[in-house]
Amino acid sequence: MRQLDLSLLRAEFEAALDDYILHLDVSIDILKPMIYSLKGGGKRLRPLLLLATLEINNRQLIEYGMRTAIALEHIHTYSLIHDDLPAMDNDDLRRGNPTSHIQFNEATAILAGDALLTDAFGIIAQDDHLKAKQKVALISKLVQASGSVGMVAGQLKDIEGQNSSLSLAELNEIHYLKTGCLFNYSLEAAAIILNMEDKARKLLDRFGNAFGIAYQIHNDLMDVLGNVQVTGKHGQADAALNKATYPALIGVEESKASLNKEIKKAKIALKRLSNLTEQPYYLLETFIDYLNLDYHSH
Repeated sequence: MRQLDLSLLRAEFEAALDDYILHLDVSIDILKPMIYSLKGGGKRLRPLLLLATLEINNRQLIEYGMRTAIALEHIHTYSLIHDDLPAMDNDDLRRGNPTSHIQFNEATAILAGDALLTDAFGIIAQDDHLKAKQKVALISKLVQASGSVGMVAGQLKDIEGQNSSLSLAELNEIHYLKTGCLFNYSLEAAAIILNMEDKARKLLDRFGNAFGIAYQIHNDLMDVLGNVQVTGKHGQADAALNKATYPALIGVEESKASLNKEIKKAKIALKRLSNLTEQPYYLLETFIDYLNLDYHSH
C-alpha cells in the first residue's frame, strides 16, 4: 500500500531552503535574523501540504512547487515574528527558543519579518519552472491569503476580540482568516500547478477549510492542556491576553468534540476527492495525525 513519507519530503524541502539561503546576496545583518526564524524548528506543515499534494499526482512535480513552498514558509515565518512582538502577543518563546525580538531587538525583528514577507513574492516571480500565468495566479492567491482580506485581517480581528464576548461564528471567522487561509493556499497553489479541474479543487478546498479550523482548535486546546516542553511556548498565553478561544468559549470537552467534527469533515472530503480523481488523496490524512492532542503546537 502506498504511503506518504513526510520525513523524506521534509528533508527535500530543508535542502532546497538551505540552497536558497546559501545563494542569497544579502547583508549579514538582516540575513541572520531571517535565518534564525526560518530555521527555528517549525514543522513545515504548510509547504509540506503543498508538496505532498503534488507528489500524490506525480513525484516529478515536486520541483515545480518547491519555490512556492519556500515562499509560503517565508510568509508563515514573518507572521510568527510579528505575532510575537510586544505590540501583538508579546511572547518571549517560540518553539522553545527566544523569539526574534528577544534574540535580537524589536526593530530588527520587525525588519526581518518585513524582508521575509516581501521576498516571498519575488521567490515565486523568479521561478523558471512555472509558466507566467501560473506565477501570476500563485502570487495573486498568496496576496489574498496573507494580506488585508486574509491572515492580516484575522490577526486584527484576533486582537480586537481580546476582552470581548464573541460568538462561535465570529471565532470561526478569526480562525479561518488567521490560520485557515494559509493552509488553503497550500492546496490552492498545488491545484494551480496541477491545473486541477473545478470539482476537484472544491473538494480540496473543503479539506483545507476543515483542516485549518481543526488546526486552530488544536492550538487553542494545546494552550490549555500543553506545557512549554510540549508546545515550545508558555502555556495559558491566550488566557493571559483574554483572547477568544474555543476552550474559553465552549469549554475543553466541547472543543475536543468540535476538533473531531472538523477532522471527520476533512477525511470525508479527501475520500470524495480520491474517488473523483482516482488519485490517492486519502494519503493527506497523514497531516491529520498532527492534530492529536499529545502532539506539539506550532
